[in-house]
Amino acid sequence: MTKRTMTVGEAVEQIGVGPFQYKLLAICGASWAADAMEVLIISYVIPNVIREWSLTSGQAGLIGTAIFVGMLLGAWFWGTITDYVGRKIGFQLTVLIDSVFGFLSALSPGYVWLLVLRAITGFGVGGAMPVDYAVFSEYLPKRNRGRWLVLLESFWAVGTIIVAGLAWLILPRAPAVGWRVLLAVSALPGAIVFFIRRHIPESPRYLLIEGREEEAREVLERVARENGTTLEIDRLEVQERTAGITVSALWKKPYIRSTIMLWVGWFAISLSYYGVFIWLPGIFVERGFAFLRTYQNTFLLALAQIPGYFSAAYLVEHWGRKWTLAIYLLFSGLFTYLFAVVSGLSLIVGTAMLMSFFTLGAWGVLYAYTPELYPTEIRATGMGWASGLTRIAGAIAPSLGGVLLSSSLVAALTLYAVSFVLGGVTILLLGRETKGRPLLETVGG
Repeated sequence: MTKRTMTVGEAVEQIGVGPFQYKLLAICGASWAADAMEVLIISYVIPNVIREWSLTSGQAGLIGTAIFVGMLLGAWFWGTITDYVGRKIGFQLTVLIDSVFGFLSALSPGYVWLLVLRAITGFGVGGAMPVDYAVFSEYLPKRNRGRWLVLLESFWAVGTIIVAGLAWLILPRAPAVGWRVLLAVSALPGAIVFFIRRHIPESPRYLLIEGREEEAREVLERVARENGTTLEIDRLEVQERTAGITVSALWKKPYIRSTIMLWVGWFAISLSYYGVFIWLPGIFVERGFAFLRTYQNTFLLALAQIPGYFSAAYLVEHWGRKWTLAIYLLFSGLFTYLFAVVSGLSLIVGTAMLMSFFTLGAWGVLYAYTPELYPTEIRATGMGWASGLTRIAGAIAPSLGGVLLSSSLVAALTLYAVSFVLGGVTILLLGRETKGRPLLETVGG
């Protein structure tokens, strides 16, 4: 093969998918599962904390809100900063913050300490999400890229299953200290991932827009060797960073339409998802399930997420991102409403499982779709600020859910169903298809 000059996108296409991408999927996926555990664990912890510290429902709701406030700041800070200083620093530090402060929250001597430590944990979790997707997407060729990105999001279900299983095993057997044990155990996966992440190189796309062509080429050649392929390249075409790029670029042509769509979509799905799932054990109890049976049912809902992700991973490369996301959001709204109004234990569990199936499938597509709509210069920024809307909605949802669920379960779940539908309609009206298109490199490129 004759050596030649090529773009970084052409080099990534030539290298293809191999052992390096499989390893990166496993590393990012393990972090994703750990993040899911840290976010969703609070729904299992809250009842025990209420009893130990005699909290009101409002105080309990603030425990769920605290991590989302931290996630909001983390998503905006790390999403923006890694577009300027590189992906690798955020790739390592976010998971370290997540695990260290997640563990320390298990040692909280009182309510205020728990709030503070969960907020700092959220700062790490919120930062890991946009950084992981920026890193992984930038190493993927355009063919089946959406499928790979949805598969990364599917590790959220793995974390959900693990934390549901741990809660089922630990809490009924140790009602006094079980919540502390659960928090401590859930922090361990992130600590392990931190040490593995040190060996992942900087994104060649980021290096190239910084003008570091030789380093970018060395990284690509390393990836090619790991995949068992040969990259015959003389040099890479450098597309240096546009001067003065800031968050404001998200609100300029040609990205403003995508930014509006994504911000509405992220807020809508987050308000509904966290509004339902943070309070899910309590909802099942209200619907007539015994305490232990509640943990069994939440475990079943976690299992239903796996085929939801896999079906979405298949459909994004057939229907495309836009239609798959919109349809899954609309069906999420339908089954959330049915979960509220059906009677009979089998129908309640069945509609809840379908709600979980479509909701988490929609999450997977949204995470795959977002980084494809922005260029390398603002990819992590766009991902971070869009996912920041998730944290705002997530901060509202626990407290809002506590108020609404105390007065009317049907009214609360109907509100969340409508939010899902509004998100789906917004995607249909404003979305553009990215299936099979190369990633953009520079603003306006």
